[in-house]
This record gives sequence, structure tokens and C-alpha cells, in this order.
Amino acid sequence: MGSKTPDDHRQGPNESPKHSVIASSNPPKSAAASGLTESAVEGEAEDGDDDDDLQSGANLKSSNDPVPNNGEKKKRKRTKKKKSKAAPEQQTSPPRIPLSTLFPPDQYPTGQIIPYADHNENLQRTTASELRHLSAVTNMDTTFLSDYRQAAEIHRQVRSHVRTLAHPGVSLTTLADAIEDGVRALTGHPGNTTGDALKAGLAFPTGLCLNHVGAHWTPNPGAREVVLQHDDVLKVDFGVHVNGRIVDSAFTVAANPVYEPLLEAVRAATDMGLKEAGIDARISHISSAIQEVMESYEVTLNKKTVPVKAVKNITGHNILRYKIHGDKQVPFVKSTTAQRMEEGDVFAIETFGSTGKAFLRDDVGVYGYGRNEHVGTAGLHYASAKGLLKTIDENFGTLVFSRRYLEHLGVRNYHLGMRALVASGAVTCYQPLVDVAGSYIAQFEHTVLLRPNCKEIISRGDDY
Repeated sequence: MGSKTPDDHRQGPNESPKHSVIASSNPPKSAAASGLTESAVEGEAEDGDDDDDLQSGANLKSSNDPVPNNGEKKKRKRTKKKKSKAAPEQQTSPPRIPLSTLFPPDQYPTGQIIPYADHNENLQRTTASELRHLSAVTNMDTTFLSDYRQAAEIHRQVRSHVRTLAHPGVSLTTLADAIEDGVRALTGHPGNTTGDALKAGLAFPTGLCLNHVGAHWTPNPGAREVVLQHDDVLKVDFGVHVNGRIVDSAFTVAANPVYEPLLEAVRAATDMGLKEAGIDARISHISSAIQEVMESYEVTLNKKTVPVKAVKNITGHNILRYKIHGDKQVPFVKSTTAQRMEEGDVFAIETFGSTGKAFLRDDVGVYGYGRNEHVGTAGLHYASAKGLLKTIDENFGTLVFSRRYLEHLGVRNYHLGMRALVASGAVTCYQPLVDVAGSYIAQFEHTVLLRPNCKEIISRGDDY
């Protein structure tokens, strides 16, 4: 999910994400259990009584000894072995089995591990500020990594299923349902009871943007249905969180192969940003490298060759716990920012390439809403607005949410209250971001963890 401006989101003093210094190997996935076939033991009857028992019964009947139970043979009780039901070992299609049943406890696949390029021991930081930072890094425990890896694996499985659906003729509402239902099923948190969506689930509204719409578009309840066409360029951007640890990743699909150079330019630019990311990396250097790669590509549309341009006014960003946008931005064009990446940071490295003006503006409509935690209920005169704000705080906190998510909770007739909350500043409304009509935009994005000894591209998969 792209960050529009550096000032849109603020970081509180105690809201740094927790991190881990513990490197973890990629745990193997469970293999399917092999079945055992029971057969009769040699010399044993089908009902479980063997020949010795029958012979013993005959001897008792023919002897002069008293026969217990009025002459009836005393049957030996045999306990039947209970067959244990094998747990499901393979994900279904569509994915609906929670990951907690498919993997050992807190052991989820790792992302792509990349060692840092410079290992000069003489460059170890020993200043007081760095020591304070290292003390904060001790919070990066196995729970931190487990939460992130679980969220990333959910993202991979859900997007793998969505790719099988994203073909011409499918409605964008169908794709949004597939993403949202899949995330809720795999986290094991359906999000339809108070507070459940804050434990795990969707991190922000599902982004499904076509052609010149760059970011922040989602199908809303009651709106006109939009159907994917052969000549469309579709950007799929969704986030998964587990205990507030957010994995943000996006990809682009296009049925018409004419757009492949555009997709390749943005994919290569994102990979360059991931390559340059690391502890103490200068964000201005990363931005320059991204722009150089992206703008080295061209695409031919309608017999006209146009350059691929890096979008100027939307950026990558760091991610905080329960906050998709932190206080650091990674532009796609050359910048003069003095910001650096730091140990323990979590970044969404994303790039947008356009065939238009490469400058996005607000369009009509509503993408989603975000709570401004620094604004209270003072000045709210409608009871509906106060009740709605209470619902937002209890179910979303600082996570961005959509109208679809509200109605999934069963909230109805909220429009008047929402307008009051937006007018008071308690809630921010996000609109779609678009380039000039007739242009095409592609997007690719990954989440990377800057761990002490390596960086982990947590959302990396076989697809991109």
C-alpha cells in the first residue's frame, strides 16, 4: 500500500515494532501421513478370538469342573484400538485451512535471506545512541519472526489462488471476496466479532486498481460492478497482519502480453530497491537506483513507443505495529532526503511505473478510512458518530479499513456518522489515486525485515 505523503501518518513515541535477533531456518512442511492396513494375524479368527481360546472353551465344557455363568463361556474383553484422525496436511483450493493446523507451532517458512554486503568488524557502532537502539532490537524475539512468517505464508497462499481467478471476465468484487475470505480463513480469525480483526486478518482495504488508477481503489458495497477485460492492467495490493505485524505485498497481472515490458520494468525496479535496502542504507541512494532501473525501459502501445516513468508523488514506506505507514518514505525518484534505514526497521519496498504523467491525483470515491488516534470524541454531536467511533476503536484501532470491512461486522446505516467523524478529524478518508486517463500503471511490492545479521524479504515467493 503506497504512502502518498510523508506527513499523512505519524509515529507515536512507543510504537516501534518488536524485532528478533534470532535467525531461523526454513522449517519443512509436513508430509502426508502414510496409511497402515490392518490384516488378520496368522492363527487368529476374524472376530478377534484365536484358536487357543476356542480350544480352551471346549475343554471347559467337557470337564467336570463347574462352569461359571450357567455354563456360558466367559468371553475375554478386547479393547478396540482407536484410529486417530489424520490432521489435514495440504492446503485446499480455495485456501480455507488455518495455517496453525498445517505447520508446527510457531514454525512458518522463512522469506528470502540475504546477507549484508559489508562485514567489516571495524565498522561496529558503539555510540550511546546505537547502544540504545540495540537494546530495542532485543525485542526481536521468535514471536516477532513467527508472526511475520505466518502472515507472509498466508499472503503467498492467498495470492496463489487469486492468480488462478484473475482472468478476463471476472468481477473485481469476486477477486476481493476471494482475498478477504482466504485471509480470514487462514488466520483463523473471521473478524465478525468484536476485537477479532485486531488479533489477525486484513491489514488494510484490498486494492484492485485498473489501468490509470495507481492505488487506493477497492470495490464498495452497492457500487457498479467492474469486470476485468483483456486489455486491462490490474494491480493487486493487499496486506495480512498477525498480532499487528503487517506484511504488505503487491503484484500486477495483464492478459495482453503487450504490457509485459511495463511489468518487467517495475518488477526490476522493485528488486533493485530490495537489493540496495539494508542497515545504514541511504534512502536517497535507493531512490536513485530505483529510478535509473525503471526508466531504462520502454513499452510500445498502439504502435507508439513510450518510456516507463517512475511515479513521483507516492512512495514506499516503513511499517510499524498496527500502522501500515511509518515515518520513513522511500521515493521512486531521486531525492535529497537524509533518512537512513536502521537495524530493526520493517520496510515495504514498492515501485509504481506509469506510461502517463507519473503524477497521481485524488479521484472521486472512497477507498477506506483510518483512525486518527490523537483526536477524541470532543465536538461530536451525533450519537451515531460516537457509537461508530467506538466500533472502529474496538475492531480496527489504527488499521485502515473499508466499507466492506464495516459491513462484514454487521454495521449498517453508518454514512452520516462517518461523515461527522471525517469532518471532526477523528477519521481520515482515503480516495483513489489516478494518473491521466488512457495511461497504464504497474506495481510490485515486498516487505523486508532488516535483521541484525541479514535482511529477510519476508513476502518473497516463487511468483515474484
